[in-house]
Order: sequence, then structure tokens, then C-alpha cells
Amino acid sequence: MIYFAGLVVHCAEQYQAQVIIRGIRAVSDFEFEFQMALMNRRLSPDLEVVFLMPSQEYTYLNSTLVKEVAKHGGRIRGLVPPPVEKRLLAKFGRIRPAAARKKKKA
Repeated sequence: MIYFAGLVVHCAEQYQAQVIIRGIRAVSDFEFEFQMALMNRRLSPDLEVVFLMPSQEYTYLNSTLVKEVAKHGGRIRGLVPPPVEKRLLAKFGRIRPAAARKKKKA
């Protein structure tokens, strides 16, 4: 995973990336992503943007929705990979992080 601040085209240049992959869940996503892709193309003409669609079972999901469900005690199993689920539950106090469990045992 790459963390960056600023323009994605600058990050892509730094890592010598030639392609950015973006996910589109609905038509509403396409309009925003299309505008962003055109701006990125203007800023970095050699950088390509590829759009992928999720499987039908994940079409309605977005990170904000999953975080809200986790924050309010809802079940998120199966909505995100197990490591992500574990971190979200730890973040919202539903399970203790591994480091905290180790300290308590010592």
C-alpha cells in the first residue's frame, strides 16, 4: 500500500507508475471518476486510468458506510477482508489491538 499527500499524478510519477486502477460501483461514481481521469490525463498525458467494476455483492459498499456500521456495533464480517475487519473493530473499541493484549499478559 502506498500512502501519499497531494496529487495522485505526482505519486504515480514518483513510483514510475504507468496505470492507475479505480473502482466504479455505480453510475454516480463514473461521473466523478471520469472528470478526475480527464484532469489526471491533462496533468500527466502518459498516465492511463483503468476502471474496474466490483462483483454484484459489493456494489453498494463504500468505506464510509462500512466504518459507520463498525463504529455503531454492526456486523462487518464478510464486507471487508479479515485484517481490515480486525483493525476497524480495534479502532472502534470492540476488540483490543494485539499489542494491548500482549502487554496485559506480561
